[in-house]
Amino acid sequence: MNEKQEERRPWQADHLGSREGHLIIDEVDALALTKQYGSPLYVFSQRRISGNTRGLRTALESVHPRVKLCYASKANSNMAVLATVLHAGGDIEVNSGGELFKAQRIDFKPDQIIFNGVSKTDEEIRTAIDRGILAINVDSLFELDQVIRVAREIGRSANVAIRIVPEIITRSHIGLQTGLLSSKFGLSPSQIDEAFSRALRASDAIDLVGVHIHVGSQTPDLQPFARAFAEMWKFVVDLSKRTGHQIRHINIGGGLPIDYLGETTMASAIGDRERDMLSAKLDAADVLRAAFEEANPTSKEELELLEGLTIVLEPGRRIIGDTGLLLTTVCSIKERPETGDTWLLTDAGYSLAISMAMYKWYYHLVSASRADDKHDTPYKVAGPLCDSGDVYFDLEKGTRLPNYRLLPAATAPGDVLALLNTGAYALDQSSQYNGRPRPAAVMIRESGEASVIRRAETYEDLIGFDNW
Repeated sequence: MNEKQEERRPWQADHLGSREGHLIIDEVDALALTKQYGSPLYVFSQRRISGNTRGLRTALESVHPRVKLCYASKANSNMAVLATVLHAGGDIEVNSGGELFKAQRIDFKPDQIIFNGVSKTDEEIRTAIDRGILAINVDSLFELDQVIRVAREIGRSANVAIRIVPEIITRSHIGLQTGLLSSKFGLSPSQIDEAFSRALRASDAIDLVGVHIHVGSQTPDLQPFARAFAEMWKFVVDLSKRTGHQIRHINIGGGLPIDYLGETTMASAIGDRERDMLSAKLDAADVLRAAFEEANPTSKEELELLEGLTIVLEPGRRIIGDTGLLLTTVCSIKERPETGDTWLLTDAGYSLAISMAMYKWYYHLVSASRADDKHDTPYKVAGPLCDSGDVYFDLEKGTRLPNYRLLPAATAPGDVLALLNTGAYALDQSSQYNGRPRPAAVMIRESGEASVIRRAETYEDLIGFDNW
């Protein structure tokens, strides 16, 4: 039952491998990390973050010379992550005053910052205008008037882009689709002319610099991006012809997917739609080419208009998703004679990876202690929380998650497991539910050194904000 796998492992990547039977991250032993920093433990590869950022920029610039790669910081706003993205040539997208504060502290320049969000406060807008950021993506006619008012109050001009919701359906999870008229985001197409007119009339307070669309996250197909770009392009061309006003950028949002499944045999236990979404691979250059082809500028004026534009993207998951993993220890094991199931109980629940419960999201699970052993024995795996939904499968027996996880037959309490591709959203959405202090986060630096980028919380942190 401990027969070694000689073929390429389904989880293997340029930053993941094995040595002496243990999982290694950028040549650092996963078990050594948990011994030093505790379990559970978030681990990130700086080399992978830098490579993803540079690779995306290179791909996009092969199609168009002027690109802004605004990393969606909501995916992971840890300061070490942001610094790595900046140093690798990335820009940034923020969704709150707090994320703007972090971006400024890391030293992103104003012309590198895009501000999104549906419920911006006067104070957030005031700060964004005062800093002179690249664009505030305006989400409603009310917000446009709000920005105009605040800009006039402080005597500064605001750079704005108008966010369009194009009614484009994708094959992603419904909760991740943001280009639908049923979503809370953006202005309807019927409101765009009015938004443009108001912005141009308020030229003392508003500089209309761009348009913006975001169709959603983990989008598996080219077509939604292409159709969204073409939708914006029609408005841009019409605006230029009617008024002579030329915007400076088109922002096609984020949503570039990562492959969560790889070559795992577990994929067959997931429904077709979910499998197609989770295993999607899209080349960023192909996305941009498809967008230009769908827009189909033909006249000299349109070609010159497109050539002069900066193309903005807001990738989050694509930059950070596959750079992180969550190490967790098997704390207990139990048998269910009536069902024939063996249960493994770990120290990492959905409070550390909420998408498993919220979206029934699949993170591939491997043994860090027995990385070279055959992963062919089915287990029910669950976390430590006092909640029946804290499991690594779908209690409703749907098709989004496998009913069992395949791990080595010898898996036992004390073994360390790894949930892969948890770099996006898991850390930022973690909580102290059930009175469990959040664990440390460690980054393997490009030098090969492991360093703490977020300290482990203590019991004192559970009460630090409480008064009694």
